[in-house]
Amino acid sequence: MLVFHKLEDVPSNLGPTFVSVGNFDGVHRAHAHVLGEIVSRARVSGAKAVAVTFEPHPTRILKPEAGLKLLTPTPEKLRWLEGTGIDAVLLLPFGRDLSLMTPRQFAERILKKKLHASEVHEGFNFRFGHKAAGDVNMLAELGREMGFEVKVYPEMKLRGETVSSSQIRRLISEGHVSRARHLLARPFGILGNPGRGRGYGSKYTVPTINMARYEELVPRDGVYITWTRVGSEQFESVTNVGNRPTFGAELFAIETHLLNFHPLELTPDTQVEICFLERLRDEIKFPSVDALREQIARDVKKARRYFHLLRLQRPMDPQFTTEEIEEQRGREPKLPL
Repeated sequence: MLVFHKLEDVPSNLGPTFVSVGNFDGVHRAHAHVLGEIVSRARVSGAKAVAVTFEPHPTRILKPEAGLKLLTPTPEKLRWLEGTGIDAVLLLPFGRDLSLMTPRQFAERILKKKLHASEVHEGFNFRFGHKAAGDVNMLAELGREMGFEVKVYPEMKLRGETVSSSQIRRLISEGHVSRARHLLARPFGILGNPGRGRGYGSKYTVPTINMARYEELVPRDGVYITWTRVGSEQFESVTNVGNRPTFGAELFAIETHLLNFHPLELTPDTQVEICFLERLRDEIKFPSVDALREQIARDVKKARRYFHLLRLQRPMDPQFTTEEIEEQRGREPKLPL
């Protein structure tokens, strides 16, 4: 997949293209559907499939007070975009010049002249141009004038929930990681490096990996069943998100206990990825370290049961919650929605 970091990087001989423009935060199920369509259409036509997105996220420039936390920082977004099969990403720097561009200027300069778009595919609520003045109806009118077709996709819902980045952010912020997983079509994960903890895990309870400071979205404080990848190894795990109140800690931390733990060589550059599968409980202040140790043992037991049921029904596939796995036992495996 090619990545163009500014408009001038796009080669003159790239086109024609099939294009979708958006923030693509999370690269969720609805995004993947639209991008899959432009890839299919482009292949048939011998054209290129191109996603146009922005760095930083426009909300961080236009509404900095909102304090937006991303589902997928840019490197992760590019990784998931590549997985859709598109040919190229145009990662436009979002600043004053771009924010002041009118809908007509955006369509003419970027879609028509630079990308030579044959088709533009967008969701029903797509907005573009200065002060979000353009919508899909205006885009269709501009397309008729400039020679590209516009395909508009209706709202996607799954089990009654709208598939959107904002809805997924809300669910994760509330700790509903299993519901968010269905909308994403994969577990929500964070990617970073090991940090220096206070040694509580190894000294008082169990060996843990502490994540270095992470600036984007994390689930609500609590304890979760997770998968953790350390370098090239993947572990079943239990992860605590919060402030470790039993020890009187005041600093936020993400600590992961690896099931079937074995000694690992960790450096500050080791890549650690935590995927959140299901919430177990709130973070609690226990009266003693022994009480905490007993609760961790119960958490680990629940996690082991979760993974055992998962392997029985759907090996290495985290699409279902514990209740759903038990409901499916004895039935033929089903593909995820």
